[in-house]
Amino acid sequence: MSSIFQSSSAAAPRLSHLTPAAAMPGGEVDIFGERLSSLASLTLPPPTVSDLDAPANQTPTTRAPKTLPEGAISGDLVLRQDGLISNSLHLRVAVPMADNLNPIANPVVDTDGTVYATFSGPRGEQTPVSIFRIGRDFQVRPYIRGITNASGLALGPDGHLYCSSRAEGVIYRIAPGGIISTYAEGLGIATGLAFDREGNLYVGDRSGTIFRIHPDPDFEATDRAPGDRPIFVFATLEPSISAYHLAFNDAGTLFVTGPTTSSNQRVHAIDRDGNTTTFFKGLGRAQGLAFDTDGNLYTAASFRGQRGVIRITPGSSPQASVAVAGNNLVGLAFLEDGCMTLATRDSLFHLDLGIEGRKLP
Repeated sequence: MSSIFQSSSAAAPRLSHLTPAAAMPGGEVDIFGERLSSLASLTLPPPTVSDLDAPANQTPTTRAPKTLPEGAISGDLVLRQDGLISNSLHLRVAVPMADNLNPIANPVVDTDGTVYATFSGPRGEQTPVSIFRIGRDFQVRPYIRGITNASGLALGPDGHLYCSSRAEGVIYRIAPGGIISTYAEGLGIATGLAFDREGNLYVGDRSGTIFRIHPDPDFEATDRAPGDRPIFVFATLEPSISAYHLAFNDAGTLFVTGPTTSSNQRVHAIDRDGNTTTFFKGLGRAQGLAFDTDGNLYTAASFRGQRGVIRITPGSSPQASVAVAGNNLVGLAFLEDGCMTLATRDSLFHLDLGIEGRKLP
């Protein structure tokens, strides 16, 4: 539901654009235009959510920062000021998808559009459910139990779901029917996971190592224990205070974030030979990663005082901007039809962003 308000008065606020044009409830959007005041009231659909008083600490004439209220939905945004009503601008707003979760990294999406997310819990404590499955109908169903501190998730080229345990340093392989087996052991504080196009699995040990595990059909055909699986050190990075997050682009470069105590954090780019460079620097607590089909990288982070999903456009000098305003984000994943799921510390949100995500291997 949306409404378009008009005013014939020359003194009415005039809106030009929003930055960003998408947000989660609680996220802050900058409204630009003419004759604006931070004291103006924000109106968003539905009609029951309206007249939000903005803080009075700023009174710019061309910019009005506004925090979206709970319950707002996508629609036409207007400003009410001194009894006058501005023109409208369309704002995309994320809606709740699932709660009572505890992800620490990206959710993943299978070919049927089913979303998988973890309930990681305090380190060393096993939770009643380790992985939940969320269908297209937003129904949340328990899927996997028995993995202590389920951390990173990835779908393998074999159609199996892979999950890391940061408490055990173990990677578990989960068959489509939910049968769990141990895939590899001895991986430190294992968090982020990603597969390349050759089927190699990369594992981020937040202590400072990126491991690579080669697919080995001969190994699968033997009775050797998972602890005997060959594991190679691919790259070494600064330790993370939270988790490593991994994603590949179409060129086969591995991109990695890992929150540190720095407020000027890097996104690392690692080539096929394990050589590490800085792709972008200047983020705060950068976490989950995903690419769109145009090669833009999206990460859950803060940038120049704004929090949410940051879009980084590649090039000789990569440029960053806020794509979605929001708080407490730890991960994200693209869905079908231009949509995205956003993971906070305890919930998932659904957002029609109008951007097509890169297809995973």
